[in-house]
Amino acid sequence: YPSEFLLQKITEDNQIPVHLCVSVSLQYVAGLKGSALVEFFHGNIAEVENEELRHLMWSSVLFYKTPNVEVMACVLLSTKAIYFLLDDAFIHADEHQSVLWNKENSDCENSSFHLSCCFVLKLNDLQSVNVGLFDQYFRITGHSADHIVTCLTRDSYNTHTFIQQLMAVLSLLARTPSPEPVDKDFYSEFGSKNTGKMDNYELIHSSRVKFIYPNEEEIGDLAFLVAEKMDGLTNLQSLNILLYVLAFQVNHVAGSAQNANSLQPKTLILTSSDLFLFDEDYISYPLPEFAKEPPKRDKYQLADGRRIRDLDRVLMGYQTYPQALTFVFDDVQNQDLMQNLTLDHFGK
Repeated sequence: YPSEFLLQKITEDNQIPVHLCVSVSLQYVAGLKGSALVEFFHGNIAEVENEELRHLMWSSVLFYKTPNVEVMACVLLSTKAIYFLLDDAFIHADEHQSVLWNKENSDCENSSFHLSCCFVLKLNDLQSVNVGLFDQYFRITGHSADHIVTCLTRDSYNTHTFIQQLMAVLSLLARTPSPEPVDKDFYSEFGSKNTGKMDNYELIHSSRVKFIYPNEEEIGDLAFLVAEKMDGLTNLQSLNILLYVLAFQVNHVAGSAQNANSLQPKTLILTSSDLFLFDEDYISYPLPEFAKEPPKRDKYQLADGRRIRDLDRVLMGYQTYPQALTFVFDDVQNQDLMQNLTLDHFGK
């Protein structure tokens, strides 16, 4: 340890997404390569001497107590814990952070010294992992509200890779084996023999950590919500959600360059007839077991919706991933254009 393959892999993964701005401290971490990155982990982050760094990922994260503050983080998975190396601006982003973070020694006289805060979730405290729709994000749940974190990867490959690495590391923990019989197959464990309908897709790992995946009902609930926002839709069965993706809406500010503040997180949902932007709560649902009251806001809140028939053109940028798309719609006050023409010409 570490192997050449691991050094090469974490070096390749140690890249900050180009569309997001981070502090100088995290830029320093992103500049480390190979063995220097492993040495940095053991010298500044690791809590015990014999733990091994297994995976590295850059992702936006949300905390349960601050659901409106999305911050960039370097996520480090070891054989003992999950470390979230956070942007130092996060300490001042919300007044509730005084509960989570110790601000002592946060102001340093030496301007060349850059401080980052690190949130630690020990693997022994991990209880469940909820994977979001189409693997766009996942939520890690511990034993209290302080130990619930959502990683907004916005990428199914990064989500899948992290989950696989996490399962491999959890297999090393000395916990009581799962009580489920070994001979149970998929259908007998997750399906209902009476109806044949899958009620829930829940995988209990040998470490006793639950991995919970979206079921068909969640897609159905989303389709019903979208249908409510569509005028004149009478047949819910004909509604198909073609695309669900976590994206950013770009807000152009005159006289200022594009930065992280101009990127507003949105959930984009495309149907055969409409394009929707939702403000989604990625951290509060499903409700944790210790929660005493429901969240203050709904899981999906409509931010904008347009008909595909009103789409005039789509402008595509030439930059590398992530791709920027501009949707240009006809500026019509009343969406039903044909009805307006009929009234104008034949109303009298």
